[in-house]
Amino acid sequence: MTESNYVRVECELAGKPLILETGQIARQAHGSVLVTYGETQCFAAVVYADGREDLDFFPLTVDYREKTDAAGKIPGGFFKREGRPTTKEILTMRLTDRSIRPLFPKGFKKEVQVHSRVFGYDGETSSDILAMIASFAALHISEIPFECALGAVRIGLIDDEFVTMPTDAQRRSESTLDLVVAGHEDALVMVECSAKEMPEDRMIDALERAHEEVRGIIRAVEEFRSKAGREKVVFEAPVPDPNLLAGVESYRDRLRAALETSGKHERSEAVSAIKTECVEALCEGVEKDELAKHSKAVKGLFSSMTSQLEREAIVGGRRVDGRASDEIRAITIVPDFIKRNHGSALFTRGETQAIVSTTLGTPDDEQIIDGIEDEYKKRFYLHYSFPSFSVGEVRRIMGPGRREIGHGMLAERALQPVLPERERFPYTLRVVSEILESNGSSSMATVCGGCLSMMLAGVPITQPVAGIAMGLIQEGGKTVILSDILGSEDHNGDMDFKVAGSGLGITALQMDIKVQGVTRQLLEDALAQAREGRVHILRKMLEVVQGPSDEVSPHAPRMEQIKIPSDRIGFLIGPGGKTIKGLQEQFKVKISILGDNGDVTVAGLDRDLVMTCLETIRGMTETPKIGTRYKGIVKSTKDFGAFIEILPGTEGMCHISELADGYVEKVEDVVKVGDEIDVVVINVDDRGKVKLSHRQTLAPAN
Repeated sequence: MTESNYVRVECELAGKPLILETGQIARQAHGSVLVTYGETQCFAAVVYADGREDLDFFPLTVDYREKTDAAGKIPGGFFKREGRPTTKEILTMRLTDRSIRPLFPKGFKKEVQVHSRVFGYDGETSSDILAMIASFAALHISEIPFECALGAVRIGLIDDEFVTMPTDAQRRSESTLDLVVAGHEDALVMVECSAKEMPEDRMIDALERAHEEVRGIIRAVEEFRSKAGREKVVFEAPVPDPNLLAGVESYRDRLRAALETSGKHERSEAVSAIKTECVEALCEGVEKDELAKHSKAVKGLFSSMTSQLEREAIVGGRRVDGRASDEIRAITIVPDFIKRNHGSALFTRGETQAIVSTTLGTPDDEQIIDGIEDEYKKRFYLHYSFPSFSVGEVRRIMGPGRREIGHGMLAERALQPVLPERERFPYTLRVVSEILESNGSSSMATVCGGCLSMMLAGVPITQPVAGIAMGLIQEGGKTVILSDILGSEDHNGDMDFKVAGSGLGITALQMDIKVQGVTRQLLEDALAQAREGRVHILRKMLEVVQGPSDEVSPHAPRMEQIKIPSDRIGFLIGPGGKTIKGLQEQFKVKISILGDNGDVTVAGLDRDLVMTCLETIRGMTETPKIGTRYKGIVKSTKDFGAFIEILPGTEGMCHISELADGYVEKVEDVVKVGDEIDVVVINVDDRGKVKLSHRQTLAPAN
């Protein structure tokens, strides 16, 4: 592109201009867009190239990065340079990927990369939404085949009113809804949501509000393409060889029977045996240099037929495992499966199994989140892992992938709304889920197991929460909504949506929609069926674990909280931390100062030592009040009086005239260093100096 290709389009979003620009930067990319909203600027560029012929998948890569210079900050750490992507960056990549992947032409195998960056952050505007819009627009104006214009928006709920594009501060502290939606003119394509137990009908209202806002953005993107768009590359999906297709179709009846085999692995083996026979028969006599390509084509046609047969069976009234469309698989729960965990549960639903544990920690265990936004701390986090043995596969062993991070965050959002307030339960919580077996709905098994493990750990959650994965099949003019879907039903379906919540409402929702239109009635029916399934699962959970344990595990730290005067925080810490370190060593506890307002927690395994330390801190930091009586120890004497310690680290002066009723010639005639005497506070001046009287304690009681 050249300077003359510069194009700018503007629309209004929530009362502020949303600006799309192209032609000034990154002009060698196949499509590049800069989006500005407020003073937040996000950039996206897309490129594509010929893919490898041996690939049997669409090689799409989505990348999103936030460099701290966008917010006028320098990265922490030794290297002072951003490293691996953060959790937020990975989640944003997934939001974009899930939105665009289904909308590329079927059979398109060229390699596509979508790069997005935050150039400037104003401290208010959600950069992830702008990066999504920039990515969608860059694809739409590029020559890359892509079906339609997309838009994205965030909706919050503040004071029971929907708010479009709430600020980041509002989202974290005021809003009871965090809804991210992407869609085209006719339908939504992706939904990610966390909520404070929102009723189903209210959730649908939020989705419709979001779609209205998305349509306004789409009009701007369409105008943008009309002014800056390149001509799309013509792509024609490969047409299968009719003879090859007929050969594969000859195995249809046998494959249909194999799909009715009971058990995931038994069914897989039965299907695999027919597939092997099919490939061998149809590849017989093929030249060696054409064999790999020919074999791949046969396998592709066989997989398509397998998917089609499962869809036909479902709309015909039979799922591959024999369940009814709204039937939930058998559930078993083993509480406290790992005895040394603070709380743990083995949750099994059908052929999906998760072992989930809860660990209670101190405020020092909170996770610090540092990025372009203001630094903040998390007292609850959930980590999900999906090892290859859970599906009987061998894969390279690595750190958590994007899918694991995304599933973990979904479960975390589902459980977050029912956590107790810090004042009631000051612990930091870490939930860990490891999937031991998987055949669909592992993230929702994590939600169920996480809730159970927290209750067993003694976390006083406000409501129990369960999760269920739902599916949709639209085939031959029929629509079937599926409860508790299998892995194959997720893969072959038209929509999968995961719903988590309590008996009161939804706490998390995730949808990936592959069909062109989803009506309000369909959403209502789907969420109503999901609620029935969720309540069924909750009942099963409560049969085993009736509620939160009265006490935390004996292996968990005992924690108590106290509030001290803010001006005594420095005294509690002591010079170089000497005082607080001494207390921790003396009482075998961990002391955490939560902020500048004086909140302090004391945690340790021995409850008696925790309480003794707490009382010591209370005494050390108490501000003496006039009229309060203490038993003090004489620390030193002077000609004019004695200095007496009434609290740890707090001394007052008892003048010689206040030592006795009569005349006192010498202080030592009444008290000596080390004596223990009763005193009363008679004055505290502006500088905090305390005056005491022993004489007033000698007066006879009335």
